[in-house]
Amino acid sequence: MFSLFKSKPTLKDLIPDNHIDIHSHLLPGIDDGAKTFQDTLRLTKALQAIGVSEFITTPHIIQHVWDNTSDEIQSKKAETIHQLEKNEIIVPFRAAAEYLMDDQFVRLFETGQLLTLKDNYVLVEMSYINAPIQLYSILFDLQVAGYIPVLAHPERYLFYQNNFNEYAKLKKAGCLFQLNLLSIVGYYGAGITKTAEQLLQKGMYTYVGSDVHHNNHIKAFDLKVQIKDLAPLSEAIVNNQFFKFD
Repeated sequence: MFSLFKSKPTLKDLIPDNHIDIHSHLLPGIDDGAKTFQDTLRLTKALQAIGVSEFITTPHIIQHVWDNTSDEIQSKKAETIHQLEKNEIIVPFRAAAEYLMDDQFVRLFETGQLLTLKDNYVLVEMSYINAPIQLYSILFDLQVAGYIPVLAHPERYLFYQNNFNEYAKLKKAGCLFQLNLLSIVGYYGAGITKTAEQLLQKGMYTYVGSDVHHNNHIKAFDLKVQIKDLAPLSEAIVNNQFFKFD
């Protein structure tokens, strides 16, 4: 499908009409994403216009920063669905979470159920400053507990960019990789775009996500894609159909 473009396409050109977005911050007032329901409404409509037909929104759970609980997220999801329906938007819309891998996360998966993307697939992230000291122990114990880790935006962890062996180690440890789509249009900087392209070329990404928080993220879908080979990206986009709602 991408051979039709003689010049670089914009990001929105690459999103199919039935796309399932597995990473966003659309629930209002619960993290650093949508602040109000009006923000949620605007962002949801904008993503629909791009081609998103099903939403799995993923508010942060970060100890002492965004101390969201599963119950609070589910309650906010139900409230948000009700408000969307009042505005004549009826779309498949569910909530998971984006978990920072820290000591609190370990307690959560050892003592209770996590909010997953689907089945036992759980979205995880690291600090942008450094990886957790016990990273591989956490990943091992998480999988022993029955979960499959999907690592959000690995291209954005600058401490890995000069050591691709660490990416290979993460994959070997059982991590699936989720690309932030805005990484391939230069939104986060040229270095992150280069890393994303290298990871794509090595076939390391399984899924993609918008990671939309606000209007500037939506506007970035109008930017041109900065990577050369679109085939690995196409494959990862198609893989998101795995999360189609039952």
